[in-house]
This record gives sequence, structure tokens and C-alpha cells, in this order.
Amino acid sequence: MREILGRRRKFSLRRGARSPLLRAALTCATEWQWPVVPGVGLRSGGGRPRVCGCPDPECAVPGGHPFDPVLLAATTDARMVRWWWGNRPSAPLLLATGGHAPCAVSLPAVAGARALAVFDRARVRLGPVVATPTRWSLLVEPYSLEDLGELLSQQDWVPSSLRFHGEGGYVVLPPSQTGSGRVRWERPPLRRSGRPWLPQVATVVNALVEASTSAPDGGSRLAY
Repeated sequence: MREILGRRRKFSLRRGARSPLLRAALTCATEWQWPVVPGVGLRSGGGRPRVCGCPDPECAVPGGHPFDPVLLAATTDARMVRWWWGNRPSAPLLLATGGHAPCAVSLPAVAGARALAVFDRARVRLGPVVATPTRWSLLVEPYSLEDLGELLSQQDWVPSSLRFHGEGGYVVLPPSQTGSGRVRWERPPLRRSGRPWLPQVATVVNALVEASTSAPDGGSRLAY
């Protein structure tokens, strides 16, 4: 029996080695030193193929959140990454934001597409942008809660649709599949050397606020 279990484990790890998610997780963890952890994933049941693997039947983010292991287990250790995705090749890839890892600013998908068009016209340089069917996340340099609080206090108004993913947060990375659909790179990381380049959070927030308050009719360019 022990021999059979050992063979099954080796087969599982070999199968996981071919997983695009494992390759992506190893790139993040070992090349970029971004701490990662597998998401809970999806399960089929009752004719609903996108039911979250967690115990909550009404989960608001099916598949796309940490559960077991918890977010605090996020690591850059290649052995642990291989173990996780070797046993769960389809598990969503989660980046634990904050600390020395990238943070993010996210907004609804429709507003995100408009924001990128505004940034391009203004020649604002962006880093990687993660797109899901519901939200787009702009990865930025790490920031602390104190840094973010000071930045937001300098603004007269900030779009309520913005979410900030800092210390203790996470972002689902490609090529994950969650209950809301496929996760992809709208703007892929630049891989010239070392870690991908990231803008400062102030650059992104200031540009978003400007785009939201500078429409000719007094409305928001990022309305959705």
C-alpha cells in the first residue's frame, strides 16, 4: 500500500510539472521573489461548475481566495511551490501583496479599460496589469498603510470603486481560472532583467483621480 501511495504521489507531481500554473508560480516565486500561495479553487456540484471549493455556499469570490493553506503561508520557496501545484495543478495562483512584494490598485473592468486608454494618451507608464472579467488590477511598488493614508489624505476626492491591495491582501494572477472567469495579463510584466518594473502607487492614484475629475462635462471619465 505504501508503495502504491508513493507511486500516486510521484505521478501527481509529474503531472503538476506540466501545469502552466506551476510554471507561472515558479517564475513569480523564484525569478521575481513574489510570495505566492494556491487559491482554494473550484469544484463542480449541483450542475453549477463554478462552485467555490470552500465551505461557504454563497462565497462572493468563488475559487479566487486563500483557504488551505492560508495567506500567511505564501512563500518564494521553490520546493513548497512545486509541492502545492504538484498536488493541485489547477489551483489559482495568488500573489500575497505588501511587504517586499508588489501591491495593487484595482477597479471595475469597464473603468479599468478606460483608465488604461487615459494613461496611454497621457503617456503615464504602467507596470503589469491583471485583468479578470469583473476587475482589473494595476500592480505597483510596495507601499505601507501609512504611505497610502498620507497619499489619500492629499486628494480632495477618490473614486469609491478603487480598491487597494497592500499588506495582508492578495491578487489572483494569470493563468488562473476562478468563478468569475479566466485571469489574464492585459499588460504583461516586462521581463528584460530581474523583477518586473513597477510604478509608484502615487503615480497611479494621481492619474486615476485626474482622469475621474477632468471630463469636459464635469462627469467622470471612469464611469461604468
